[in-house]
Amino acid sequence: MSISASDVMKLRKATGAGMMDCKKALAETDGDFDAAVQIIREKGKAIANKRADREASEGVALAKVNGNKAGILVFNCETDFVAKNEGFVDLTAKMLDTALASEAKTLDEVKALKMDDGRTIDEHVTEQTGIIGEKLELGYFDIIEAASVVAYIHPGNKLATIAGFNKPNVDEQMAKDVAMQIAAMNPVAVDKDGVPEKIAQQELEIAKEKYRQEGKPENMLDKIAQGALNKFFKENTLLNQAFVKDNKQTILQYLQTADKDLTVAEFKRYSLD
Repeated sequence: MSISASDVMKLRKATGAGMMDCKKALAETDGDFDAAVQIIREKGKAIANKRADREASEGVALAKVNGNKAGILVFNCETDFVAKNEGFVDLTAKMLDTALASEAKTLDEVKALKMDDGRTIDEHVTEQTGIIGEKLELGYFDIIEAASVVAYIHPGNKLATIAGFNKPNVDEQMAKDVAMQIAAMNPVAVDKDGVPEKIAQQELEIAKEKYRQEGKPENMLDKIAQGALNKFFKENTLLNQAFVKDNKQTILQYLQTADKDLTVAEFKRYSLD
Protein backbone atom coordinates (compact mmCIF):
# COMPACT_ATOMS: atom_id res chain seq x y z
CA MET A 1 0.00 0.00 0.00
CA SER A 2 0.99 3.63 -0.43
CA ILE A 3 2.39 5.28 2.69
CA SER A 4 1.58 8.99 2.88
CA ALA A 5 4.08 11.60 4.00
CA SER A 6 1.67 12.73 6.70
CA ASP A 7 1.57 9.20 8.18
CA VAL A 8 5.36 9.08 8.19
CA MET A 9 5.54 12.47 9.91
CA LYS A 10 2.95 11.39 12.49
CA LEU A 11 5.00 8.30 13.36
CA ARG A 12 8.22 10.33 13.44
CA LYS A 13 6.63 12.83 15.84
CA ALA A 14 5.36 10.03 18.09
CA THR A 15 8.63 8.09 18.26
CA GLY A 16 11.44 10.43 17.25
CA ALA A 17 12.69 7.80 14.78
CA GLY A 18 14.20 8.69 11.41
CA MET A 19 12.03 9.26 8.33
CA MET A 20 13.20 6.10 6.55
CA ASP A 21 12.75 3.96 9.67
CA CYS A 22 9.20 5.29 10.05
CA LYS A 23 8.36 4.68 6.39
CA LYS A 24 9.78 1.17 6.54
CA ALA A 25 7.85 0.34 9.74
CA LEU A 26 4.58 1.56 8.22
CA ALA A 27 5.21 -0.42 5.05
CA GLU A 28 5.89 -3.59 7.05
CA THR A 29 2.60 -3.17 8.93
CA ASP A 30 0.48 -2.10 5.95
CA GLY A 31 -0.01 1.33 7.49
CA ASP A 32 -1.01 0.10 10.97
CA PHE A 33 0.22 2.96 13.15
CA ASP A 34 0.28 1.12 16.50
CA ALA A 35 2.04 -1.89 14.99
CA ALA A 36 4.61 0.41 13.38
CA VAL A 37 5.30 2.04 16.76
CA GLN A 38 5.86 -1.43 18.22
CA ILE A 39 8.33 -2.32 15.46
CA ILE A 40 10.37 0.79 16.22
CA ARG A 41 10.35 -0.05 19.93
CA GLU A 42 11.41 -3.63 19.25
CA LYS A 43 14.23 -2.29 17.09
CA GLY A 44 15.32 -0.25 20.10
CA LYS A 45 15.52 -3.38 22.24
CA ALA A 46 17.57 -5.20 19.61
CA ILE A 47 20.04 -2.35 19.27
CA ALA A 48 20.25 -2.01 23.05
CA ASN A 49 21.23 -5.68 23.29
CA LYS A 50 23.84 -5.33 20.53
CA ARG A 51 25.40 -2.32 22.22
CA ALA A 52 25.35 -3.65 25.77
CA ASP A 53 29.12 -4.01 25.84
CA ARG A 54 29.81 -0.51 24.50
CA GLU A 55 30.95 2.30 26.77
CA ALA A 56 28.50 5.17 27.35
CA SER A 57 30.90 7.69 28.84
CA GLU A 58 29.32 10.89 27.49
CA GLY A 59 25.96 12.31 28.48
CA VAL A 60 24.26 15.00 30.49
CA ALA A 61 24.07 15.67 34.22
CA LEU A 62 21.03 17.69 35.25
CA ALA A 63 19.90 18.93 38.67
CA LYS A 64 16.59 20.41 39.75
CA VAL A 65 14.58 21.44 42.81
CA ASN A 66 11.01 20.37 43.57
CA GLY A 67 9.79 21.81 46.87
CA ASN A 68 12.12 20.68 49.64
CA LYS A 69 13.66 18.02 47.41
CA ALA A 70 16.58 18.38 44.99
CA GLY A 71 17.85 15.70 42.63
CA ILE A 72 20.56 14.90 40.10
CA LEU A 73 20.00 12.60 37.14
CA VAL A 74 22.71 11.52 34.68
CA PHE A 75 21.77 10.13 31.26
CA ASN A 76 24.73 8.56 29.46
CA CYS A 77 25.40 8.11 25.76
CA GLU A 78 28.41 7.27 23.61
CA THR A 79 29.14 10.59 21.89
CA ASP A 80 29.22 14.24 22.78
CA PHE A 81 27.20 14.92 19.62
CA VAL A 82 24.19 13.09 21.09
CA ALA A 83 24.74 14.62 24.55
CA LYS A 84 24.39 18.10 23.04
CA ASN A 85 21.19 17.22 21.17
CA GLU A 86 18.26 19.28 22.43
CA GLY A 87 15.89 16.31 22.36
CA PHE A 88 18.29 14.22 24.45
CA VAL A 89 18.61 16.98 27.06
CA ASP A 90 14.83 17.52 27.09
CA LEU A 91 14.17 13.82 27.69
CA THR A 92 16.67 13.84 30.57
CA ALA A 93 14.86 16.82 32.09
CA LYS A 94 11.48 15.08 31.77
CA MET A 95 12.83 11.94 33.40
CA LEU A 96 14.24 14.01 36.26
CA ASP A 97 10.89 15.80 36.68
CA THR A 98 9.16 12.42 36.86
CA ALA A 99 11.66 11.20 39.45
CA LEU A 100 11.31 14.28 41.67
CA ALA A 101 7.53 14.08 41.55
CA SER A 102 7.69 10.50 42.86
CA GLU A 103 8.96 8.82 46.00
CA ALA A 104 11.84 7.20 44.12
CA LYS A 105 15.17 7.18 45.95
CA THR A 106 17.26 4.79 43.85
CA LEU A 107 18.19 4.50 40.19
CA ASP A 108 16.28 1.23 39.83
CA GLU A 109 13.17 2.86 41.26
CA VAL A 110 13.52 5.72 38.77
CA LYS A 111 13.81 3.29 35.84
CA ALA A 112 10.50 1.69 36.85
CA LEU A 113 8.58 4.99 37.03
CA LYS A 114 5.90 5.63 34.42
CA MET A 115 5.98 8.80 32.35
CA ASP A 116 2.98 10.69 30.95
CA ASP A 117 2.39 8.17 28.15
CA GLY A 118 2.13 5.26 30.60
CA ARG A 119 5.46 3.70 29.64
CA THR A 120 8.33 3.36 32.07
CA ILE A 121 11.46 5.48 31.98
CA ASP A 122 13.45 2.32 31.21
CA GLU A 123 11.24 1.68 28.16
CA HIS A 124 11.86 5.23 26.95
CA VAL A 125 15.62 4.71 27.29
CA THR A 126 15.42 1.47 25.26
CA GLU A 127 13.33 3.13 22.58
CA GLN A 128 15.76 6.04 22.28
CA THR A 129 18.61 3.54 21.92
CA GLY A 130 16.98 2.28 18.75
CA ILE A 131 16.24 5.75 17.45
CA ILE A 132 19.65 7.24 18.16
CA GLY A 133 21.71 4.13 17.49
CA GLU A 134 24.00 4.49 20.50
CA LYS A 135 24.18 2.74 23.82
CA LEU A 136 22.14 4.83 26.27
CA GLU A 137 21.77 4.27 29.99
CA LEU A 138 20.80 6.08 33.15
CA GLY A 139 24.07 6.33 35.02
CA TYR A 140 23.29 8.08 38.29
CA PHE A 141 20.45 9.38 40.43
CA ASP A 142 20.43 10.87 43.91
CA ILE A 143 18.26 13.20 45.94
CA ILE A 144 18.45 15.40 48.99
CA GLU A 145 15.50 16.41 51.17
CA ALA A 146 16.07 19.28 53.60
CA ALA A 147 14.58 22.47 55.02
CA SER A 148 16.06 24.34 52.04
CA VAL A 149 17.60 22.88 48.89
CA VAL A 150 19.46 24.22 45.87
CA ALA A 151 20.48 22.81 42.50
CA TYR A 152 23.20 23.97 40.12
CA ILE A 153 24.08 22.85 36.59
CA HIS A 154 27.41 23.99 35.23
CA PRO A 155 27.25 25.29 31.64
CA GLY A 156 27.55 22.36 29.25
CA ASN A 157 25.49 19.93 31.34
CA LYS A 158 28.54 17.89 32.37
CA LEU A 159 28.58 18.82 36.06
CA ALA A 160 25.71 19.18 38.52
CA THR A 161 25.44 19.74 42.26
CA ILE A 162 22.70 19.82 44.88
CA ALA A 163 22.83 20.89 48.51
CA GLY A 164 20.50 20.86 51.50
CA PHE A 165 20.49 23.30 54.41
CA ASN A 166 19.32 22.91 57.99
CA LYS A 167 17.02 25.95 57.86
CA PRO A 168 14.23 27.08 55.54
CA ASN A 169 14.23 30.15 53.30
CA VAL A 170 17.98 30.35 52.74
CA ASP A 171 18.88 33.37 50.62
CA GLU A 172 18.81 32.35 46.95
CA GLN A 173 22.19 33.84 46.08
CA MET A 174 23.84 32.36 49.17
CA ALA A 175 22.46 28.92 48.35
CA LYS A 176 23.67 29.23 44.74
CA ASP A 177 27.13 30.31 45.96
CA VAL A 178 27.37 27.14 48.03
CA ALA A 179 26.25 24.96 45.12
CA MET A 180 28.84 26.60 42.87
CA GLN A 181 31.52 26.15 45.56
CA ILE A 182 30.77 22.42 45.55
CA ALA A 183 31.06 22.37 41.76
CA ALA A 184 34.36 24.28 41.71
CA MET A 185 36.16 22.79 44.71
CA ASN A 186 34.81 19.22 44.83
CA PRO A 187 34.81 18.76 48.63
CA VAL A 188 34.83 15.20 49.98
CA ALA A 189 32.40 15.91 52.83
CA VAL A 190 30.47 18.67 54.61
CA ASP A 191 32.98 18.79 57.49
CA LYS A 192 35.73 16.60 58.94
CA ASP A 193 33.22 14.44 60.83
CA GLY A 194 31.79 13.42 57.48
CA VAL A 195 35.09 12.27 56.00
CA PRO A 196 35.13 8.45 55.81
CA GLU A 197 37.63 6.94 58.24
CA LYS A 198 39.28 5.06 55.39
CA ILE A 199 40.09 8.31 53.58
CA ALA A 200 41.40 9.96 56.75
CA GLN A 201 43.68 7.00 57.44
CA GLN A 202 44.94 7.00 53.86
CA GLU A 203 45.82 10.69 54.11
CA LEU A 204 47.67 10.05 57.38
CA GLU A 205 49.70 7.23 55.85
CA ILE A 206 50.51 9.30 52.75
CA ALA A 207 51.70 12.17 54.92
CA LYS A 208 53.77 9.90 57.18
CA GLU A 209 55.48 8.28 54.21
CA LYS A 210 56.17 11.67 52.65
CA TYR A 211 57.84 13.00 55.81
CA ARG A 212 59.65 9.69 56.33
CA GLN A 213 61.17 10.07 52.86
CA GLU A 214 62.17 13.63 53.77
CA GLY A 215 64.14 12.26 56.70
CA LYS A 216 61.93 13.43 59.56
CA PRO A 217 62.43 11.55 62.86
CA GLU A 218 60.23 8.47 63.19
CA ASN A 219 58.98 9.53 66.62
CA MET A 220 57.73 12.83 65.14
CA LEU A 221 55.87 11.38 62.16
CA ASP A 222 52.47 10.97 63.86
CA LYS A 223 52.41 14.58 65.05
CA ILE A 224 53.58 16.01 61.74
CA ALA A 225 51.18 13.82 59.78
CA GLN A 226 48.28 14.98 61.98
CA GLY A 227 49.06 18.54 60.93
CA ALA A 228 48.93 17.45 57.29
CA LEU A 229 45.59 15.75 57.92
CA ASN A 230 44.17 18.95 59.45
CA LYS A 231 45.27 20.81 56.33
CA PHE A 232 43.51 18.17 54.24
CA PHE A 233 40.30 18.71 56.22
CA LYS A 234 40.55 22.48 55.71
CA GLU A 235 41.06 22.21 51.97
CA ASN A 236 38.66 19.35 51.25
CA THR A 237 35.64 19.74 53.52
CA LEU A 238 32.99 22.18 52.37
CA LEU A 239 32.41 24.22 55.52
CA ASN A 240 36.14 24.65 56.12
CA GLN A 241 37.11 25.54 52.57
CA ALA A 242 37.97 29.12 51.68
CA PHE A 243 34.99 30.70 49.90
CA VAL A 244 35.99 30.98 46.23
CA LYS A 245 34.36 34.41 45.90
CA ASP A 246 36.05 35.74 49.06
CA ASN A 247 38.96 33.63 50.29
CA LYS A 248 39.24 35.65 53.50
CA GLN A 249 36.37 33.64 54.93
CA THR A 250 35.35 29.99 54.98
CA ILE A 251 32.01 28.72 53.69
CA LEU A 252 30.86 28.29 57.29
CA GLN A 253 31.76 31.89 58.09
CA TYR A 254 29.96 33.03 54.95
CA LEU A 255 26.79 31.18 55.99
CA GLN A 256 27.03 32.64 59.48
CA THR A 257 26.83 36.17 58.06
CA ALA A 258 23.18 35.34 57.45
CA ASP A 259 22.46 33.16 60.48
CA LYS A 260 24.94 31.91 63.10
CA ASP A 261 23.20 28.53 63.15
CA LEU A 262 22.92 28.08 59.39
CA THR A 263 24.86 25.16 57.91
CA VAL A 264 24.90 22.66 55.07
CA ALA A 265 23.26 19.39 56.00
CA GLU A 266 24.20 17.40 52.90
CA PHE A 267 25.38 17.76 49.32
CA LYS A 268 25.85 15.68 46.17
CA ARG A 269 28.06 16.33 43.15
CA TYR A 270 28.38 14.51 39.83
CA SER A 271 30.81 15.25 37.01
CA LEU A 272 31.06 13.57 33.61
CA ASP A 273 34.51 15.05 33.01
